[in-house]
Amino acid sequence: MCALFGWLDYKGIIPKKLLKKLTQALANAAEERGTDAAGISYIKDGKVTVYKRPRAAHLIRFNAPDDTKVIMGHTRMATQGDKKHNYNNHPFSCVAGDMAFAFAHNGVLWNDKELRKKGLVPESHIETDSYVACQLIEQQGKLDFDSLKYMAETVEGNFTFTVLDQHNSIYIIKGSNPICLLHFEALGIYIYASTESIMKNALKKVGFHKFDAEKVEVVEGDILKIDENGIVSRAEFEYINSSSHFGWYNSADYYPIHEELLLAYCGCYGVDSSDVELLLDYGYTPDEVEDMLVDTNLLHETLRAIRFEECESVYDVCCGGAW
Repeated sequence: MCALFGWLDYKGIIPKKLLKKLTQALANAAEERGTDAAGISYIKDGKVTVYKRPRAAHLIRFNAPDDTKVIMGHTRMATQGDKKHNYNNHPFSCVAGDMAFAFAHNGVLWNDKELRKKGLVPESHIETDSYVACQLIEQQGKLDFDSLKYMAETVEGNFTFTVLDQHNSIYIIKGSNPICLLHFEALGIYIYASTESIMKNALKKVGFHKFDAEKVEVVEGDILKIDENGIVSRAEFEYINSSSHFGWYNSADYYPIHEELLLAYCGCYGVDSSDVELLLDYGYTPDEVEDMLVDTNLLHETLRAIRFEECESVYDVCCGGAW
């Protein structure tokens, strides 16, 4: 339950102050999926730069240079690796061959320890499961569709990854976790966020919701690249969601990993795990429950409706439905 966010400005007609407001608005809105840490990556003087801190996004002032063309951001809810050690937070700085890049991940990988045991990636002081994905790319000695496909087909878990290279190109590697990508053609900008609710909240803050935008389809198994000129290219990988392997997250078999994370971290939102179990048992999807965690009114209305329905069912059984 982390969040990805960012933008790529390929026309350069949007005022720089507005782009900085957009970065902050996206980061603040993305707090709904994580407040343990936040960070962004961008290109400065031809070099990949990462700025991240172990605190909530609204407590950080993100101030990329005026000539920034791309922002790749992340807010974190820590699952593995102490947030106080800033090297565990996203984005990560990496190098594959002669290509420097930054990397961010929303989700959980559960075969990270297995990959290390097999010697596919070396040991590292970075404790997060996400970092093995960076290492797999680095091991290929290049950053392209082939190396990203290899990485995405080697890791196991729930994920969507973003990658920013030193040439201002951004990649989105889509597994089972959500991503929303919009293209504002008139403005010459792509904007992305993990969920539509993050996107809507951020766009309203800066007034972008007043402009027409086309939703860019990114489906499970897609690798999408947007270069600095706004040109989109695609590749595919075979996504295998091996939900029977929980790796470090040694869970009961009843709930899939996404649901287990909801049960583990709903308390951060002041929601009891029994309420989450009730919603899941009634058929609500993990994404729908996530939306309810950040919308208190919707959560309470839904729970009231379910409990009222349960009371009616009990009454029917006991009293034959007669009033």
